Amino acid sequence: MYCALHPGQIIRIEDIARAFGISKAHLLKSARQMGQLGYLRTIRGRSGGVQLGMAAEQIIIGEVVRALEGASEVVECFNPATNTCPLIGECKLTGLFRQGLEAFFSELDKVTLADVTQEPEILRNRLPLLELV
Repeated sequence: MYCALHPGQIIRIEDIARAFGISKAHLLKSARQMGQLGYLRTIRGRSGGVQLGMAAEQIIIGEVVRALEGASEVVECFNPATNTCPLIGECKLTGLFRQGLEAFFSELDKVTLADVTQEPEILRNRLPLLELV
């Protein structure tokens, strides 16, 4: 979102971490993954940072979440290799959780990065100013 709100600019990871109050280490890992997937363009070096690797209209939120987080094992019984629940096969919650997760991704698949950054001025005003270096 931060890169979409600052189109064409190279954004430092530090600025994004500060703006959203998140760990720089976590953000570096995510930015690297997003760069490998083509969502971000990563620029190394002293004046380096990140910027969008494709148009915001092409970035589907559901695809990004799946790529970074996987299909998500909301409950232990989603993974047959590690499941130890004695109710496997009989529990109605497994299906309910699976339907909920499918509905969650279905909604995210309808939305692009451009959709969630439609009012850039309002969103930018809620974030600390970008430090141009």
